Amino acid sequence: MAQINGKPAPEADGQTVAELLEGMGYDRTRVACELNGEILPRAEYDAYRLAADDALEVVRFVGGG
Repeated sequence: MAQINGKPAPEADGQTVAELLEGMGYDRTRVACELNGEILPRAEYDAYRLAADDALEVVRFVGGG
């Protein structure tokens, strides 16, 4: 079972990163994704399908000052 932000996410197995982000309500242009300890390039969000042993961390960019 895949983990998203440190939590088990069985619904993520088999989804692309893009599908997962959309389903979670993230704007893919305002997040960075780390997959198994490595930054996943945005160009790969549509192609990479999450597997049961994947760990994905999603970090949202916020503005402020």
